[in-house]
Amino acid sequence: MTSSEKVAYLKGLMEGMKLDTESDTGKLLKVIADILGDMAEDIEDVESDLFDLSEEVDAISDEIDEIEDYLEDDDESWSDWDEDWDDEDEDWEDEDDDEDPQFYEVTCPNCDKTITVDEDVLALGSIQCPNCGEMMEFELVDADEEESPEESEEELKF
Repeated sequence: MTSSEKVAYLKGLMEGMKLDTESDTGKLLKVIADILGDMAEDIEDVESDLFDLSEEVDAISDEIDEIEDYLEDDDESWSDWDEDWDDEDEDWEDEDDDEDPQFYEVTCPNCDKTITVDEDVLALGSIQCPNCGEMMEFELVDADEEESPEESEEELKF
């Protein structure tokens, strides 16, 4: 017997007992029976929604199982792809580790102040001295091209 059926039975008993709904006790019992009826309807609505939700969860669970089965079948190809991807990542990391930025100290011929610049600034060919505003032109020359064999690093020429 559902909650709604039980409330209907209770209301039938009250009518069969011929309770005076004008008395305080009769009014109270009638209101209680009405509240119980409303609650029974709400419970039935919740049970219906819960059933629908349970069906949806079961359907989603089935779809997830199908996806897992599919991925397990392709597991070998996925692992091969993943290993290839990891190898490529390591290659990129190795390349990045080899290229540390190089910095050079440059002395302005006008104000004799020394500034530090990197290769990107040197590639510009000239910059304005941040101290005096004079344009400084330079080029990066490999020390091997120089006449002095004792120097093996790159140096800056004005």
